[in-house]
Amino acid sequence: QVQLVESGGGLVQAGESLRLSCVARGIIVSAVAMNWYRQAPGKERDLVARITSGSATTYADSVKGRFTISRDAPKNTVYLQMNSLKPEDTAVYYCNFNPWWGQGTQVTVSS
Repeated sequence: QVQLVESGGGLVQAGESLRLSCVARGIIVSAVAMNWYRQAPGKERDLVARITSGSATTYADSVKGRFTISRDAPKNTVYLQMNSLKPEDTAVYYCNFNPWWGQGTQVTVSS
């Protein structure tokens, strides 16, 4: 019933930008806390960014100042704007509203 669909991943060079999108079905993204996680091969899934129903935001130290989480209520979509990308940002990025997860979108950053 709840579905989260990510898009926007791809292959970019270091220093470039990407914007990830998460289109939600079955929930109202503006009424809940939404999260972006990422997971690199062999590593645990880590929280990247969170936005609360009150629009407070939280970021991992590794992305603070480079990534921005936002919402578009009419589109029921959550975004992750990623600027100044680094090779260490390479991972599968997941949209999350507990306990539901999207399928993930691959982000690869080359040197």
